[in-house]
Amino acid sequence: MSFEFTKENLEKFEETLKRYPQKRAALLPALWLVQEQQGWISPESMETLAKLLGLTPAYIYETATFYTMYNMKPIGRHHIQVCNSVCCCLRGSEETVGYLKKKLEIEVGESTQDGRFHLSTVECLGSCGTAPMMQIDNDYHEDLTEEKIDQILEKLK
Repeated sequence: MSFEFTKENLEKFEETLKRYPQKRAALLPALWLVQEQQGWISPESMETLAKLLGLTPAYIYETATFYTMYNMKPIGRHHIQVCNSVCCCLRGSEETVGYLKKKLEIEVGESTQDGRFHLSTVECLGSCGTAPMMQIDNDYHEDLTEEKIDQILEKLK
C-alpha cells in the first residue's frame, strides 16, 4: 500500500512549499494535508513526505508523534474533541465527556463501532467564556447541554 496526494492536494502541497525557504519547514502543513486527505498519518504517507521533503521517515514520525493534533491511527469520520481545561471543567466538561461516552458507547480515545465518531479530550480550545465546549472536525460547539449535544450529533448522521 502506498500514499499519493490527490491532484488537488499535490497542488496545495506545491503552493505550500513556495512559502518556506527550505522544504523541511513545510512539514507541519504537509502533515495537515495528509490528515485532511486520509484522516490520519499512515506509515506510507510518512514515507511519501520523507521523499518529497528530503527528510528521513524517522524524522517525519518523530515530528508527527510529538504533536497531539495528528492522528497516528484511523479514527471515526467525525472527531469530537472536548475541552478539559480548568474553565471547561469548572463549567461541566467532565459531565459532557461522561454523557458522550454513555451516548456513543465508547471511551475517550475510541471510535464508535460504525466508524462515525471518535472521542478525545484536549487542552484549551480557547473558548473559555462559552464552556463547556467541544470541537467536532473544524466546528466549535459551545454552551453545551445534553439536549444540544443530541441535536449536534443527530445532524452528523
